[in-house]
Amino acid sequence: MFEKISNTWGLMGESWEVLKKDKRLLMFPLLSGVCCLLVVASFVVPMAVTGSWQPPRANANRAQEVSYYGMLFLFYLCNYFVTIFFNTAIIACAVRRMQGGEATVSDGLGDAVARLPLIAGWALVSATVGLILRIVEDRSERVGRIVAGLLGMAWTVASYLVVPILVVERKGPFAALKDSTVMLRRTWGQQVVGSFSFGLMFFVLALPAFGLVVLGIVSGSMAGLFLCIGIAVVYLVLLSLIQSALQSIFQAAVYLYARDGHAPGFSNELLSGSLQPR
Repeated sequence: MFEKISNTWGLMGESWEVLKKDKRLLMFPLLSGVCCLLVVASFVVPMAVTGSWQPPRANANRAQEVSYYGMLFLFYLCNYFVTIFFNTAIIACAVRRMQGGEATVSDGLGDAVARLPLIAGWALVSATVGLILRIVEDRSERVGRIVAGLLGMAWTVASYLVVPILVVERKGPFAALKDSTVMLRRTWGQQVVGSFSFGLMFFVLALPAFGLVVLGIVSGSMAGLFLCIGIAVVYLVLLSLIQSALQSIFQAAVYLYARDGHAPGFSNELLSGSLQPR
């Protein structure tokens, strides 16, 4: 556990050094978050009004199942497309930066637009896998959740390098998925697990925000409470943007390390230990 925390902190620090060179990279997770909220609103509002947001019950007819899972698939597709589009943009900029070049927000967006067919194809594959995992989970709640969780973890690892491959090598979704799996196995072994946890570190960093809310509550002042909540929200939003940007930068570094044996600005020792045999 301590080794995992140490590795994560080191990798976050090296990713932060890349981000510091161009803080405009934070625009990509911001735009992604706004667009994802719009996607959620466009689906959640009509589904809530019609009551079709609930999964079909065991006695539901085929039409209800097709309608529900069809709508869910469209939601997954739109959400994945937005996420992958902006992730493509930030990874394109990060790769340029690490290779000594310059990159602007417009450069990143231009690179993403140039790869729209590839992005759409990978979004389609990701949405299909996501829907299958959801159906497995719905069919049997307890067993389904375990199976879907295990399959989801395996899928996340196998597809980890797909977007960087789409960015740099412009390969199609299936070729990129195959190359991602091959590169991971060649570099770290047959079955790998992450030896880092950005989520854990950012959870710890988020604790001061909850402390602020508690402080506002115990202050007994309504104005103080709203002020503390406002500061906490701003802090959490900024923290989430930084987390998203650092994870994308790190993803680009892992790809370069797996491809070339090194990633400029990153320690080979930390990258070699970022994934380990299961």
